[in-house]
Amino acid sequence: MELQQLFEQAVTNSKLLAAKPDNDILLQLYSLYKQATVGDNNEDAPSNAFDFVAKFKHEAWNKLKGITKENAMQQYIDLVNKLKG
Repeated sequence: MELQQLFEQAVTNSKLLAAKPDNDILLQLYSLYKQATVGDNNEDAPSNAFDFVAKFKHEAWNKLKGITKENAMQQYIDLVNKLKG
């Protein structure tokens, strides 16, 4: 299978995990997904200073700047496979 197909399968598998991952893992999954599908985060920080979820998501994605979409896809696939056990 090619990388894009493996990534799409990992996205599906991430929704079928036996147990919900902790918040740190969820942030990793989110940021890797965004980097893989959108690329570098060029969005402004969330305008609501009290929207901590949006803030953490923005920061997590921002940390991946410069990582290629392909690399992010592979990291996402690896993380989901690790979580599946």
